[in-house]
Amino acid sequence: MKANKAYLSLGSNLGDRDDFLKKAISAIKKTEKIIKKSKIYETSPVGHKDQGDFLNMVIKIETLLTPQKLLEKLMEIEKKLGRERRIKNGPRTIDIDILTFGNTIVDEPNLKIPHPRMHERKFVLVPLMELTDKKEKISRWTKKKSKN
Repeated sequence: MKANKAYLSLGSNLGDRDDFLKKAISAIKKTEKIIKKSKIYETSPVGHKDQGDFLNMVIKIETLLTPQKLLEKLMEIEKKLGRERRIKNGPRTIDIDILTFGNTIVDEPNLKIPHPRMHERKFVLVPLMELTDKKEKISRWTKKKSKN
């Protein structure tokens, strides 16, 4: 079975934010190969504004998992690190999103790949551009979909 390359966005704005990012990467590394990591960026919250600033980064991984199985694994890591989903776009110990998964497009109720709002989020695009090589074109993942 061939490994797929995926980009994941990680963010934290509760507790020891840097430590939560490190713990998430360590947990991901147990089953997936991490190819590259971006720098960490401090950013203001999007959506729910009444919360602390985030530390954000993007990592590139190789995985043998399917997109759904990867999502399950990432949600398990979030839960182990104390993630609670009380307020949409609210504060969190850790948030891990699948941005892309090779050339795969997923449109399921619980998973959309490429991530549907990544083109609106500088905190995703800046670290993502840091990791992509010249052969990869971010625009193919971030074009707004036309509404017919």
